[in-house]
Amino acid sequence: MDTKLDIRLAQKLIMTPQLQQAIKLLQLSKLELQQIIDQTLLENPVLEETTTDTPEVEGDDTYKTSQVSEGNSSSEESSSDSVSPLDGVSLKWEDYFDEDRFEGRELGYFKENEEETQTYEQISSRPSSLYDHLLWQLNLATSDRQIREVGEVIIGNIDENGYLQVTVEEIETLCGVPKEKVFDVLKFIQGFDPPGVASRDLRECLLIQIAQIGFQGTIVETIIAEHLGDFEKKRFPVLARKLGITLEDLSHAIRVIERFEPKPGRSFYSSDNAYIVPDVFVIKHEGEYLVLLNEDGLPRLRINPIYRKMLKGSSGLGEDERGYLEDKFRSAIWMIRSIEQRNRTIYKVAQSIVKFQEDFFEKGVGYLKPLTLREIADDITMHESTVSRVTHNKYMCTPQGIFELKYFFSSGLATAGGDSCSSRSVRDMILRLIAEENSNRPYSDQQIMEFLKERQIEIARRTVAKYRKELKIPSASRRKKLII
Repeated sequence: MDTKLDIRLAQKLIMTPQLQQAIKLLQLSKLELQQIIDQTLLENPVLEETTTDTPEVEGDDTYKTSQVSEGNSSSEESSSDSVSPLDGVSLKWEDYFDEDRFEGRELGYFKENEEETQTYEQISSRPSSLYDHLLWQLNLATSDRQIREVGEVIIGNIDENGYLQVTVEEIETLCGVPKEKVFDVLKFIQGFDPPGVASRDLRECLLIQIAQIGFQGTIVETIIAEHLGDFEKKRFPVLARKLGITLEDLSHAIRVIERFEPKPGRSFYSSDNAYIVPDVFVIKHEGEYLVLLNEDGLPRLRINPIYRKMLKGSSGLGEDERGYLEDKFRSAIWMIRSIEQRNRTIYKVAQSIVKFQEDFFEKGVGYLKPLTLREIADDITMHESTVSRVTHNKYMCTPQGIFELKYFFSSGLATAGGDSCSSRSVRDMILRLIAEENSNRPYSDQQIMEFLKERQIEIARRTVAKYRKELKIPSASRRKKLII
């Protein structure tokens, strides 16, 4: 086989660094974009933040270069720009202090009518964790060194729900103490607050709480110790026959058990909330829904006039300096254009969503229509992948609440009338059906399917079960309650 050269003409998409940056900015949320802008402002001196009231004048005297070339500058430039900004200014240490800040104070004391600042004790601190709470009780309850060492190992292996995640044998091997000693320390810690902590399973957790309130030897203890399986599966008639009691007596015992805490560490869960900042607002004005971008907190960018003048004129820059500034200038221009393009794309996608889902904004989740990325992409003449990036990790504030943009996209289910219904609307129907059911006789998946068919929604029983699990709703047997 001969080896030869061949020239061919072909089109190929090249992912330039600028294009990669634009794609990256497109899928960022508002908070992530703000972090990227702040980082870019630190790295690029040509780019600067401006406010709406900052004048953008080409010949603004506020911005003057501090260095002017002696040989290349004209006589006019030397007469106006060669003066140093610090000429005639006498700097004194007193100029660094503002006298108004110290008015009304003497030697660190505030005036009587001045508002007091918070003390160190008033400043909110990190909430106490379950580990800290148990360790504090251990150090307060005993001074024995061995008990503290074993107790610290036990406490360190308790999960956020309050359950011990290691066996007694593992603690024995780790601490090098007899098993009986480990059992004693474990029982000692199980008496701490919260009740039921350091348990190894649910049965032990509930029995500890029963003992602490003095319910030993009662029907409540018998149910937990011997018939927990029947109780979990809501087999109340079977459980009443085994115990030889009436359903009324059983209902009283169940009310007591329902007051126990199956997860003792629940109250020590982290209460930090992740706040959602919407990227888009949808408001109704004069009968029409308007889309507004949330630009609050995002800095407005522009090119620094000082460096812009240096690049326009001959300011005595060397090749390296000019090359550096030109590279930063191109990077700054591309960053500004990428942010503008990102905002325009988000606005177009949000407008298209509002157009397709107007009934949702007007009436609620039950009127959400099936919608795909392809339909939005065709409507705004963009690629489907672009729409996918725009809807990633972005939220819309609507009259119905705050929703992720991906929330408005769902598959459709056929109806008897030939139309289609959104799968999210069906989930909402299932949720409302279960919320209104009789606790004594909860609806089965088959009954829910029949209810939906009465509303002309064709759906299989296994699909109902799938949606129910996605909503984290237990089966009918586990939702049943004994009410006398």
